Amino acid sequence: MSENYYLPRSGPMPRPSSVDEGRSVLKQEAFDAPNVQNITFRALEFTAVCPKTGQPDFGKVEISYTPRHKCIESKSMKFYLWSFRDHGAFCESLAAQIADDIMWAIEAETVKVTVYQTARGGIELTTEALREYQG
Repeated sequence: MSENYYLPRSGPMPRPSSVDEGRSVLKQEAFDAPNVQNITFRALEFTAVCPKTGQPDFGKVEISYTPRHKCIESKSMKFYLWSFRDHGAFCESLAAQIADDIMWAIEAETVKVTVYQTARGGIELTTEALREYQG
């Protein structure tokens, strides 16, 4: 991916080539934070792939953060979350990676990521990752 890759301002969104590309777009598309205390994204159609079986895992992701200087642009968040569609990762790893990537992209004051994996084999799974700025 180009160092200066940006999402198009109009038209269809390109498919992410990797999670690394999605992560870079989060940082590049960030904007100056207004005076807000908390921002929450809820993605109700999140998919990833089980790294053991290759089966799709469906679920929801909730991301709440307290910005310091930058905010995540919502279109870049959609692109980033889409990048997990073919990515093999356990639910626990997903919560941690998303929280780490957001901290890397905007150095938020705090980040809380909750991944809700829908039932597979009769078991639902919820994982949570918390991060605080260590400046």
